[in-house]
Amino acid sequence: MDNKKLLLIEDEPFLAKVIEDSLTQKGYNVRYAADGKKGYSLFLNNRFDLLILDVMLPFTDGFTLAKQIRKNDEYTPILFLTAKAETKDLIEGYKSGGNDYLKKPFSLEELFLRVDELLKRNQRESPINLSEITIGKYNFSYHKQELSINDEIIKLSNREAGLLLLLYKNKNVLTDRKTALITLWGDDSFFNTRTMDVFITRLRKHLKKDDKVEILNARGMGYKLIC
Repeated sequence: MDNKKLLLIEDEPFLAKVIEDSLTQKGYNVRYAADGKKGYSLFLNNRFDLLILDVMLPFTDGFTLAKQIRKNDEYTPILFLTAKAETKDLIEGYKSGGNDYLKKPFSLEELFLRVDELLKRNQRESPINLSEITIGKYNFSYHKQELSINDEIIKLSNREAGLLLLLYKNKNVLTDRKTALITLWGDDSFFNTRTMDVFITRLRKHLKKDDKVEILNARGMGYKLIC
């Protein structure tokens, strides 16, 4: 894992110690802060591969802290830890710049899985050129909402373009269903779940001219764009 650097900001001392020790044993380099103010200072003065933020923090809460961080860094993944798990809280978390949400209490195995998945998704080496994305034999322009292959241009709806961009950002890694729904639709209701399935079907049809490109379905979990 190349000794990935993680920043943990958690105000519960016992839980913070358990998380820090467990992640360190997994081979991660973990820095720790007990409040939002100290955590932000560590962020500004160091480079991290992943940020783990509690939501209820002294001085600066996790959502506000994430917004501050996103003004300086759009790419480092943020994982929220919280006992608040109502839909409105999830939406606020994603809107503030979070990438994933882990509800307390949680198992260490689930934490390790979320950390590993977020690190795999990290695209920080170079920002994506939204006008020139290559997906197999296709060219994808998010701004124009177009897919092109050879001389054919396929017009995409706003939802199709947004969903394809999200899948591309996580290409070859599972895109969590709930994350996709909250990011693109604002909630994970049954109606929106069925709607997203329709858009996935449409994208598969658009991409069928390259047999090396496919969207896999992990039932009940999410989707993975292979390209």
